[in-house]
Amino acid sequence: MSPWAVDTGCAPDCAADAASPVPMTEAVRRCAGLARELARAVSRGERLAGPGVLRAQAGSILDALGVRLVVGPEPLTVPRSECGPGTLIVANHISWLDVVAVLAAEPVTLLAKREIGQWPVVGTLARRVGTRFIDRERPRELPVAVAGLASALRSGRSVLVFPQATTWCSAPGGRFRRAAFQAALDAGAPVRPLTIAYEQAGAPSTVAAFLGDEDFVSSLRRVAGAFGLTVRLTPHPPLRPADRRSTAAGARAAVGGAERLVRAGGGGICAEGPG
Repeated sequence: MSPWAVDTGCAPDCAADAASPVPMTEAVRRCAGLARELARAVSRGERLAGPGVLRAQAGSILDALGVRLVVGPEPLTVPRSECGPGTLIVANHISWLDVVAVLAAEPVTLLAKREIGQWPVVGTLARRVGTRFIDRERPRELPVAVAGLASALRSGRSVLVFPQATTWCSAPGGRFRRAAFQAALDAGAPVRPLTIAYEQAGAPSTVAAFLGDEDFVSSLRRVAGAFGLTVRLTPHPPLRPADRRSTAAGARAAVGGAERLVRAGGGGICAEGPG
């Protein structure tokens, strides 16, 4: 299979509440709060790219939606020397909330599909915070995308990548594509596997999943109405790439193993972050 090919992901009916929704008035209040925060983010202009500003703004968006963020126990980026490379953070992909949660925990550079840069408001914000875009419809551009990602890592920037290339209702979902791992190998950068999981009232939940051809409004309505929604970010020990095949396999195993632990009720102790 081509390294640029993508799985189809889960169907929209995989997304479901694990608890009764909040009253309609509360859901409307949350949507209004989100609109205010997005307007505030747009008004910040280029200042939004500042790490402190970006982290605070992402946390405010989670707060507006009533979403709690739990992060730990390790930081997302691996400590680096003064001239060392950044960290390639590779995570499973469930929802549009994934990016907001990561930025609220630790602002990093994002790698996203080209279509997102064309979305109203979101595309504008993504460009302002320095998101790097890739065009999956042009496989011949893959070497250029890998080289650009390696260059960003060498410059000391840490980059968040979703190597599944589509969303699944839970980890580990589909296979991890290897191209991003080649960039880490070329840059001599560490790879930090990251598990993203959602819970409601302590139970695993798929309510935040943004799947298939579902429209954003439907997903937002479900998230805004979710009771006791928590997003949990679990970083794993960093991997030092030897080759992209084994590193991709190791990252996927780490991400999926943590998801199974959470579903079994053994998520461990995490430090609560902003949001």
